[in-house]
This record gives sequence, C-alpha cells and structure tokens, in this order.
Amino acid sequence: MNMITDPKFEHSGLALLTPAQMGDADHAAEAAGVWGADMMEAAGSAVAVAIGARWPMRPVSVLCGPGNNGGDGFVVARHLQAAGWPVTVALLGARDKLAGDAAHAASQWTGDIAPFSPDSLDGAGVIVDAIFGAGLSRPLDGQAQILVEAMKSRKAPVCAVDVPSGLDGASGIVRGAAAPADLTVTFFRKKPGHLLYPGRALCGDMVVADIGTPVSVLDAIAPNTWENGPGLWLDGYPWPEPESYKYRRGEVLVLGGEAITGASRMTALAASRAGAGMVTLAAPEAVWSVYATSLINAIVHSFQGASGWQALLADKRRNVIAIGPGAGVGAPTRAYVIAALATKRAAVLDADALTSFAEAPEDLFSAIDGPCVMTPHAGEFMRLFHVEGDKLARTRAAAKQSGAVVLLKGPDTVIAAPDGRAIINANAPAQLATGGTGDVLTGFIAALLAQGMAPFEAAAAGVWLHGAAAAEFGLGLVAQDLPDALPRVLQKLRAQVDG
Repeated sequence: MNMITDPKFEHSGLALLTPAQMGDADHAAEAAGVWGADMMEAAGSAVAVAIGARWPMRPVSVLCGPGNNGGDGFVVARHLQAAGWPVTVALLGARDKLAGDAAHAASQWTGDIAPFSPDSLDGAGVIVDAIFGAGLSRPLDGQAQILVEAMKSRKAPVCAVDVPSGLDGASGIVRGAAAPADLTVTFFRKKPGHLLYPGRALCGDMVVADIGTPVSVLDAIAPNTWENGPGLWLDGYPWPEPESYKYRRGEVLVLGGEAITGASRMTALAASRAGAGMVTLAAPEAVWSVYATSLINAIVHSFQGASGWQALLADKRRNVIAIGPGAGVGAPTRAYVIAALATKRAAVLDADALTSFAEAPEDLFSAIDGPCVMTPHAGEFMRLFHVEGDKLARTRAAAKQSGAVVLLKGPDTVIAAPDGRAIINANAPAQLATGGTGDVLTGFIAALLAQGMAPFEAAAAGVWLHGAAAAEFGLGLVAQDLPDALPRVLQKLRAQVDG
C-alpha cells in the first residue's frame, strides 16, 4: 500500500495541505471552471452558517484584512446581516486598495466600514477574525497586532476564518501574536498548522467547509501529509483470520531491563493485546524470576550478555524486536540494538535504545538496514538528531537521515517515513501524559509489525489505537490500563469494517 500514489489517500478527507498547496488547489479549481468569486462566496456563507449554528443572534464584529481572507469576511458580514444579525465591519487598509475577488466581495457590502481599531470590538457578542489566513509569512505588526491583542483581552468568543490571524498554517507556529479562537472554519482540507501545537490549541473547534473545490485537484498536488485516522490504514489492518495460528501472527521479542522491569513488561503485555501471536521477553539472568513470576501472557527467556542475546535472535520466527523500555543506557544496550538490526528484521526502538546512541547517532543510523520504527519523545529526539525547523520538518528530516520511520511523540505526534510521507496524530487525550504510556505504544507498534503491517502504517495505526484506548478508558488512566482498553476500541473498528 503506497500512500503517495494511491488515490484513495490523495482524495481522503484526511489529507493535509500546506498554504502553498491550498493556493495550487484554488488555481486548479479555477482552471476547472470554478470561479474564485464563487468559492469566496461559498466560504463566507459557510462561516456565517457555522456561526449561526454555534451562537444565538447577537452583535458581531467582523475584522477584515487586505487580502482574500478579508474578502471572505465581507461575505460573512453580508450573510449575517441578511439574517438579521447586527454587524460591524472593520477593514485593515483602504477599501479602494482591495483587488480581485476580495474587491468584488467588498463591493457587495452596503453597510458602513468602521476604523480598524479596538473600538470596533465594543459591544461585540462574537468577533470574526478574517484579517489574515494560513499563508501569513511574517510576524503581525502595526494595527493588525493591536487588534489581535485587543481580541485576546475581550471576553467575546472568536470565530477565525481559515486560521486565527498570526498562525502559520504550514507549521502551527505563531508569528508575532494570535488570538485563540473558539471556532475555526477552514475550507476544502485542513492544514498542518491546524493540528500542530501551538496552533491546534488556538483553533478551538474545527469545521472544514466544502466550497466547491473539485477533489480531482489533488491529483496534481499529490499530498504527502495526512491527519491520522483509520481511513489511512484500516483496509490493511491484520484482523485474525480463521486459519491463522500463533506463528503466522508473528512473534515479538522484547528486551527486558535489569534495573527497571516494569517498562518492558508493559511492552510485552501491549504486544499481546495488539494481536502478536507470540511474545517472548528476554530477561537478564539476575532478574529472571521477577519477569517469570509476573508475566503469564509471554514466554520469559533468561539470557546473559551478548552471546545469550544472539542465541535468542537466532530464532527467525521472532520477526520483530522491541528494544528500549527499561533497557538501561550504555554500551550493552548499544550492542543489543546493533545485533538486532543486523538481523534485518523489523525493530521498534524507544527510550534507552535511542539515548544509548546520543554520543554517536551515526553508529545507529548506519546499522539500520531493515524495517525500523523509532519512537522518541522530544528529549530523546534532541539527543539523537540535530535538525532544524518546525516539528513536521524536523521529523521528516530525522526520518530521511536515519532511514527509519520516526515517530516524534507528543500531544501532536508526528510520524514520518524516509520517503517524505508524514502523518500528524490528533486523537491523544491529555491523560496519556503519564509514565509508561510510551512503553505500551512500543508494544502496540511491534505487534502490528509482527502481523505484517508496513512500518509507516503500523506506526500510524499504533499511535491512533493508543489515543483511542486512552479516550475509551477516560480519566484516572495509568499506563497498564491501555492494553485492557484496547479490545473495546478494536471491536468498534471491526464493527465499522463489517458495516
């Protein structure tokens, strides 16, 4: 399954477009016969409908910028006024300086235009932020910044058109200032900045409106970034089959640690719950009894040193190796990782397996010669990779540099493949921010790899299931609750497949 060329993914509502790609989509739509003025009319109308569905009628202040985002604002104002809402419009710049579709939209507004100042917000029950859209490439300044700061100090709810002004739609970075929105209405497809923090926290509730852009415009754009969701990987999910047996469903080998034993035990439990046919935990000889007496869902093998680890790797039925949780930082872990990668079997590397290479990351990268998923959190990522840019760009650069699928964890986890594909996950609830949840994620991904999913898809599915299990359990979550919550999530997904 190739997400770059498969039109199912290109046309998916989960595709994310950068501001530049959205501009290409608009141009392609016009070339296909959809007038820009008609798309602007549809956009403004959609925002007005979303406002009417969200809030009862009240005075509205619409802040319009000097470009197409401002043109959308004029359409919003006209539709709300026609529906009986009291509307104040303020414009950044002069009306006669507007051009193209924005000038046309402004010409249809027959009401007054107030000075672009904080006074235009007086008495507003809703503020419509239509100053700048997602393509802003410089920090806000001057009157725009003053108005945005004024919005932040008012109690009135804000509806942002496309993005809150000041938010970079490609990266989620705030340029100068941005006022949090209660509701953001964007068009055709979301942008990465809607999902990446801090942008995601500023957008509030999201509405994606259809403005008449033909889905076929994505053929030429060929998006390579998506929002994570079952629509990307559910068709290839490895459901149990009637004639399956345990070795056909794969075997995960988990490296246990000597000082910290709970982490790898959670990895082993998670791998079992996520469907691996067999799970073997390699327990250092000195603590074998700790593992053997506490794990009933995994085979516990005692080993000692590099030779014992090599003996466990010799069994080729162990088609996935998970290393890192509780493994310990240092030369022994480095040696275990290098030996595992030398088998060219699939590997999931987390935590100590990554930090152990902080002084010589190239030693790790050069050893990767098979399917590999790395799952660092921000600190581990910084120890291993020295790349610049926003989170999406950094994760892509790390994947290309290492030759592995890199999963940079967080509330906006980014998954990137060496070929440039990337997925942003948005379903992780706050209760996942507790110790051990990453160890469970390692087990989920390892199990999906063992059952035949490709690394990129296995990482995406594992992350989504991880978030869904946390949401299913709710508040009070601790890491070991996640594997127990997973079956309910899988049953709901299976019902979706069965229709």
